[in-house]
Amino acid sequence: MIFSSVTFLFLFLPIVLLLAVVAGKKFRNHVLLAGSLLFYVWGEGIFCLLLIGSIVVNYILARLIDQHSGSRQKMFLVLGVIANLSPLFVLKYAGFFLDTFQTVFGVSVFKGQAAGSIHLPAGISFFTFQAISYLVDVYRRIVPAEKRIINCGLYISMFPQLIAGPIVRYHDIAKQLVQRTVSRASFAEGAERFIYGLGKKVLLADPLGIQADRIFLLPVAELSTPAAWLGAICFSLQIYYDFSGYSDMAIGLGRMFGFRFPENFNYPYVSRSMREFWRRWHISLSTWLRDYLYFPLGGSRKGTSRTLVNLFVVFLLCGLWHGASWTFVIWGMWHGMFLVVERLFPQREPTGVSQVFGWLYTTLVVITGWVVFRSTSLSAALDFLMVMAGSGFNVPALIVPELMGDGQFKTTLFAGLILATPVYTMIKLRVARSELEAKPPVREAAATFVQGSFRLVLFCCVAYFSVLAIAARAYHPFLYFQF
Repeated sequence: MIFSSVTFLFLFLPIVLLLAVVAGKKFRNHVLLAGSLLFYVWGEGIFCLLLIGSIVVNYILARLIDQHSGSRQKMFLVLGVIANLSPLFVLKYAGFFLDTFQTVFGVSVFKGQAAGSIHLPAGISFFTFQAISYLVDVYRRIVPAEKRIINCGLYISMFPQLIAGPIVRYHDIAKQLVQRTVSRASFAEGAERFIYGLGKKVLLADPLGIQADRIFLLPVAELSTPAAWLGAICFSLQIYYDFSGYSDMAIGLGRMFGFRFPENFNYPYVSRSMREFWRRWHISLSTWLRDYLYFPLGGSRKGTSRTLVNLFVVFLLCGLWHGASWTFVIWGMWHGMFLVVERLFPQREPTGVSQVFGWLYTTLVVITGWVVFRSTSLSAALDFLMVMAGSGFNVPALIVPELMGDGQFKTTLFAGLILATPVYTMIKLRVARSELEAKPPVREAAATFVQGSFRLVLFCCVAYFSVLAIAARAYHPFLYFQF
């Protein structure tokens, strides 16, 4: 079940919201936990047992870690990390490493075994990372172990962010699991955020993704340089709106149920360095890698050489986290390499022309990386990048005139480019500022009316066209389901 489906929007979500209200404060966590498990069963069937197993194991181990100290405490933590990572490794990486071993050594251990032959349960990387962060935080005495298995289970399996994040730390919502309120204002805020995320997904990511797929599926001999660049730009926008849209929907759903989830994106495509990009892109993952991998490896405390190695290792593993393929590994190494370079040659405070240069450099690095990320193999990625570099200048760009003659596509592409910048945020702030600056009662009331009308009209338009798009198209995949 995905958020942009009729079943979720008009059946599952209304029923769970209604039951959560009827259940009251005493039983609303029970309702949410049951709804979350049903949400997972709907799409993953028997693999829901893996999620239930994760809840039970992490609940018990966290209590044991909390009750002990010294070597026994560390033993339970190590056991917990192994217990969480083992299913992830078997289901996600075993086939990849087996195929790599067979290729490198020219042997066939299991004939017909392929990296993609084992079903990968949706969201396994996300709830695994959440569970590990919970155990580590209990071990570090940042939070006490949760005493109620219902609350622990809800933290690990909460459906708004179960499938594709954001990765929520237990200490961020521990108090909210016990006590939270849902006011009309917070519910409306959550609904508004959800609809805007839905609009990002179905009005921008999906149509751009259709054209990106068309271009990436073209044979190299038929791929022109302009078409390759257009395909790379479309995919860059698709993955941003797909994932940030999902994060917006998750954050909005959380608000509707009384939770405040952390922000996950902050206009990453305006970044002027790769370091800034990773402060803005998938914030919950980058901070998780910093706190639970980079710092334990030594961070920047053990000299320059060790710092650079730590950075590179973290992003190599970041690439592998995204998928069991060499394209993901190279993507992670690509980002890690530029972060190492920026660490070796730190930028001065950018001004004027240097800001433009920094943005162009960052955008080129990011788009190049997305081509590798999107490609089915390293050879396909290299071929595509060679065409982008100019080897396809003499190939007729048939698909480009077709798309540029399509008014709907041009509108979507233009909207995607504009909304990837803080334009909407600036308009929203300006409208809000007009209300604050209005002194006389009449002007203040007028400013409030304008702001409310602006939000209401925008909300209704996005909701209306999103529902139309869902009804008209069957193409609504979430890219990050596979991670």
